[in-house]
Amino acid sequence: MSAGGQARALEHPLEHLTRKGMIPHIWCPGCGNGIVLNAFLKALKELEFDMDKLAVVSGIGCMGRIAGYINADAFHTTHGRAIAFAFGLKVVRPELKVVVISGDGDLFAIGGNHFIHAARRNVDMLVICSNNFNYGMTGGQVGPTTPLGAFTTTTPYGNVEPPFNLVQLAAAAGAVYVARWTVAHPRRLKESIKKALQKKGFCFIEVISACTEGFGRRNKLRTPVEFMRWLRKVSVLAKRADPDEAYIGPDRIVVGEFVDIEGKPEYTELLWARINEVRRRAERGEVRVAL
Repeated sequence: MSAGGQARALEHPLEHLTRKGMIPHIWCPGCGNGIVLNAFLKALKELEFDMDKLAVVSGIGCMGRIAGYINADAFHTTHGRAIAFAFGLKVVRPELKVVVISGDGDLFAIGGNHFIHAARRNVDMLVICSNNFNYGMTGGQVGPTTPLGAFTTTTPYGNVEPPFNLVQLAAAAGAVYVARWTVAHPRRLKESIKKALQKKGFCFIEVISACTEGFGRRNKLRTPVEFMRWLRKVSVLAKRADPDEAYIGPDRIVVGEFVDIEGKPEYTELLWARINEVRRRAERGEVRVAL
């Protein structure tokens, strides 16, 4: 084999979709974030997605690093503001497919208000949440999705706060596509991402992700293998289940697609239709527009 052929043979099949200077990533061994990244890149590759039409936005936390690994226009925003930033980006560049990839703490603690209103407005974006049940980067503290009874650095006697059920929340807020998978379901996750990338409106995918360092070692899931075996053991596939049935707990995690609707008006299309209508009326002298 020639030197050029050897180089091509050694090249990772997804290498052209990553920023070579940023790889390998800094996530802990056994972290599920790498599986989420892999599924996202495979979805882009199989769709032959135009990377010039893609913008990836992330926030603060372990998954916030993902924006620097993808070879597309990407933005690493401040804590809790990923969706707010993505919303503004979509309004001024409606031709782009905007994807927010971040963690449960960033998206649903300080950023929770932005999530529900982006879903309510039906802004055309895909939000992927890597849910590892804790604030993994800052010390493993309790978060808005930490299961009842789970141990974290700030709940040494077990969590007493009822967690958010993200599937229920997204559905109630108005998302047109809602799914939940775990990092033990990479192929289903990839297919779900492909579907959401081709859908117009606010789409949400929750991925239950292994965090052996922050969450696992305090909750009898000390190794990546133990964590993945637990995810496979407790996961139950539901087909078109009611979002209210999307139970998540230590004994059972209901996964699958929960919402998939078409025809709901999309925010940026409505906004620009109204703006252009007012501009035309202003040109005809029918209304005055204050600049």
